[in-house]
Amino acid sequence: MENCSPLLEAALGRAQKHLGRSFIPDEEIAARVASVVNCPSNRAGVRLLMACMLAKVHRPGIDPRKPYTKIGSKECFSGRSYDEQFIGDFIAKHNLPCNSTTAFLTPTLRNMDQTLTTKVVLVGRPAAMYQDALRLLDDVHQGRVSARDVLDESIRLLLLERDARKVRLKTLLSGVGRVANALPLSSEDTVNLIEQHLHCKGSSRLPVLIVAAAYEAAKQRLGERVLNLTAHNAADEQTGAVGDVQITLLGEDKVITSYEMKNKAVQQGDIDRALQKITAQGQHVQNYVFITTEAVTDAVRDYARSKYDETGGVEIAILDCIGFLRHFLHLFHRLRKDFLDQYQALVLREPDSAVSQALKEAFLALRQAAESAD
Repeated sequence: MENCSPLLEAALGRAQKHLGRSFIPDEEIAARVASVVNCPSNRAGVRLLMACMLAKVHRPGIDPRKPYTKIGSKECFSGRSYDEQFIGDFIAKHNLPCNSTTAFLTPTLRNMDQTLTTKVVLVGRPAAMYQDALRLLDDVHQGRVSARDVLDESIRLLLLERDARKVRLKTLLSGVGRVANALPLSSEDTVNLIEQHLHCKGSSRLPVLIVAAAYEAAKQRLGERVLNLTAHNAADEQTGAVGDVQITLLGEDKVITSYEMKNKAVQQGDIDRALQKITAQGQHVQNYVFITTEAVTDAVRDYARSKYDETGGVEIAILDCIGFLRHFLHLFHRLRKDFLDQYQALVLREPDSAVSQALKEAFLALRQAAESAD
């Protein structure tokens, strides 16, 4: 396929010069674009829209409602190809607030083989956003608005949202640690702060960051470090990782401790799969630690304990996340502020698809409130 990146960069240039006003004079159509692009709970719609608009700009003869080659007509195209080859790189390059992965592999949009008319019912939430996306594809197909204007308007709105998010984070960051020489939060107050953050919506990535931050803060004391974290939605089989957080000795790259996060009860089958991964990948893992949010049965603990002799020294442990953090903070009490700073840095560094903007803002607000308390 011809390189479409110049088309996106040209659209970016137009959007940057047009930030103060919409490209679309029709207020209803402009509102539909805003509904899709600014949807806070689902960022797949904007990638669907941008991929279809880019395809239409690139190949004016296609039907933007037919982003599936399975449809089989001459007006169809591969929306996934446009999304993965061009949209993904474009949003990453310019740090635009979209999903990091293609919209066409989401449950709502994969395995489709029909024209996306306004009569199609897309099973996804929010339903209104998907309805607006379908209506926009029809608006372009019927000539009520041009694909170029919808693409430019989408990018304009993304730039505004990106910059607004930066301002909000900068404002919240300015309120963290603003009292000079203030006493650091106690270990128990730090645990309470992290526990509040874990109770926020969409927090499944946070246990990984908690463990990583602990090792990062104490790496010189421990003589161990965290290997680069894998993507939030990447399977271990794809990345070659033994777990969600992998620990190695300083100056080496052999994994000696691995952590796997579970938002459900650990079962015997989970332990068996962990041992299979260790064996299959030839790692030198000495400890495999499950961090879970659920209670652990005695039977599962006994099963994990029994594997030590069977495996010749691989120890399986099952801990709850807050219990792990509390023990770490009391063991390394003088590093409690270092831990909190490392955790904050990791949270802010994560892509929005793993840790949402709202979750990042929530942590900064919670920390500011905790540090400002009498």
